[in-house]
Amino acid sequence: MNKKLLCAALLGGLSILQVAQAQEFDDRWYLTGAVGMNMQDNDRGTRNAPFGAIGVGKMVNPNWSFDVELNYQNPRSNANQNLWWSQYGISFDARRHFVTPGRAWNPYMLMGLGFQRAEEEFDPSNPLLPARFTRNGAPSQRKDGHLAGKLGVGLQGDVGRVAIRTELAYRIDGDNGSVGAFLNDNPPRDDGADWFGDVLASVGVVIPLGPEPMAPVPPAPVVTCADKDDDGDGVNNCDDKCPGSQAGQAIGPDGCPVPVTLDLKGVNFDFDKSTLRPDAIAILDEAVQILQRYPAMRFEVAGHTDLCGSDAYNQSLSERRARAVYDYLTGHGVDASRMAGPNGYGESRPLEQTPQTLPECKNERNRRTELNVQNQ
Repeated sequence: MNKKLLCAALLGGLSILQVAQAQEFDDRWYLTGAVGMNMQDNDRGTRNAPFGAIGVGKMVNPNWSFDVELNYQNPRSNANQNLWWSQYGISFDARRHFVTPGRAWNPYMLMGLGFQRAEEEFDPSNPLLPARFTRNGAPSQRKDGHLAGKLGVGLQGDVGRVAIRTELAYRIDGDNGSVGAFLNDNPPRDDGADWFGDVLASVGVVIPLGPEPMAPVPPAPVVTCADKDDDGDGVNNCDDKCPGSQAGQAIGPDGCPVPVTLDLKGVNFDFDKSTLRPDAIAILDEAVQILQRYPAMRFEVAGHTDLCGSDAYNQSLSERRARAVYDYLTGHGVDASRMAGPNGYGESRPLEQTPQTLPECKNERNRRTELNVQNQ
């Protein structure tokens, strides 16, 4: 069979898109429409004709689509163009799409099976026709239906909400009773033709139905007490035995406030003295820096003595020692409103128990000043 392939129809569709998006999987139903040229089999004895098609389809997965399509074409007979000749039918088409993310156009392969019907008028007085075609009077008409198969290739690209298809297909038409095919034989044969092969070149549009699908929303995570910390103390609600902690409190692993004492180790005093020693000054300077980083912290300035001397004397001495630290802190930028005291506790809270006789009672660790955190 001699064929004239109309490649311009395939290439012409490519010029429609300037910028196209890569095809993505969209499982909505869609409508299709296409126009093109039906290049008739030369053996049929008809001329090439434009054709149109409409259909409905759906992507069944990211690579396969399935369409049902109706087609119609109205070719003319070579023997007599005034005689009516038409074809129409239905096809069930599967397309295998080769999609690459980011690519504007994606190729596909086409496979289809359907049913075609031919309506053909002929002149029964034609002397070339055998007896089975001969009739008297006006032109007679042949109507016949038959299976048809289709194979092809194409390109598809998105243009905003719709997609464009350009397609080239070969349709095998199982028509074995064509009068035109009998007359097209030279000399005419009694058997005519058993089937025909037509070439279909088309440009079409794919129109999705309904709103664009939304990305799936993941289910909300299940929130338990282990995920919550209502009082913001760093201990989750499941483990927090003391809900309602206040800002600035020192919190233990059970969520409850814990006593905090800033033992100013090294801020000790000489025996029976309340004067800050040079080595204590450096430690207090570090304490000032820490307290300035935590302006919400409130604390008590507490002074202590060793176990030497009377209770009354040691009480007075511890108060003087607490006052010495208090005055140093306020004099170096620590707001007095943050501090309670200065308070002296005499010898009532020793770190180490020692005899009350000299020289064993002279324990330097007990001659100290502490900062006891209050907001807990």
